[in-house]
Amino acid sequence: MADKKNVETEDRVEPLGITIDDVAYELDFNRESLRYMASQKFKVDPEIFDYVAVQGPDLWYYSFRANHKKLSRQKTDELLGIVGGITPKIFERLFLLYNQALMSNSIVQNDEDLEKNPRVQVKF
Repeated sequence: MADKKNVETEDRVEPLGITIDDVAYELDFNRESLRYMASQKFKVDPEIFDYVAVQGPDLWYYSFRANHKKLSRQKTDELLGIVGGITPKIFERLFLLYNQALMSNSIVQNDEDLEKNPRVQVKF
């Protein structure tokens, strides 16, 4: 049986790399990009795959926040236009990256999870 570390490494979704006009971009999500999305009131619709045309460009824009946060919305929209729009494969990868960041930056669900971490001591 594989240990937890190997499973996490094997299951990791790699960032989406895109090169446009010889400029490389790495699209991904992290804690800061998730916070920014929340501050902008962005919510992933449970039926997100039915609304690719609506939520796709938003997910595309927010995916730049992890590694290219100085790019404006106008610039990411321009890059999306050069790419030709959100393809199903790109959209699926962005969605997987978003979920991965969400799960790895989630709130600890219960006190037992805290007790498993020897570096953390909580006194109530």
